[in-house]
Amino acid sequence: MSIWICSLAAAPQMAQKVRPSRIVSLLSPYDTFPTFEGMGPDLHLTVPIHDIVDDIGDWRAPDLSDAQSVISFVEGWDRAAPMLIHCWAGISRSTASAFITACVHNPKADEEEIALAIRKASATASPNRRLVAHADALLGRNGRMTRAVEGIGKGDFSTEAQTFSIPSLFGAPAAS
Repeated sequence: MSIWICSLAAAPQMAQKVRPSRIVSLLSPYDTFPTFEGMGPDLHLTVPIHDIVDDIGDWRAPDLSDAQSVISFVEGWDRAAPMLIHCWAGISRSTASAFITACVHNPKADEEEIALAIRKASATASPNRRLVAHADALLGRNGRMTRAVEGIGKGDFSTEAQTFSIPSLFGAPAAS
């Protein structure tokens, strides 16, 4: 099953189109989070964080508890239907969360393979390094997630990404 990544503007249409079983919304704390029909708090995680890597004044960067919230929520995804993840532009917080989701569901997969799949699917993807670093520590990946995201570099500049998806499974053994 797929992990879909999009902007806030595209999220309502994508929810109708792909009928996800779970949705993750990552927006600034002062933004209004969307609601999705049939998606209560058990199926729709809202994460109020700014898209920064260091706290700036009263702007809050992702912290360990935000990464833990994402991990705990996506662990319960049974992959029977797609996952939809969005942030304001579909570029940083959402791509970090999609990367984290794929790593959670592929504990033995090569983190670089997952990061490269994100880059191949989106030229603008720039996963939030702070959110990824916290997840890396929580998942015991020993810096591999962080290095994989650093390896794909920052994406091309854009104010809003094109909607894209990545698979939920990586590193499957070849058929014999």
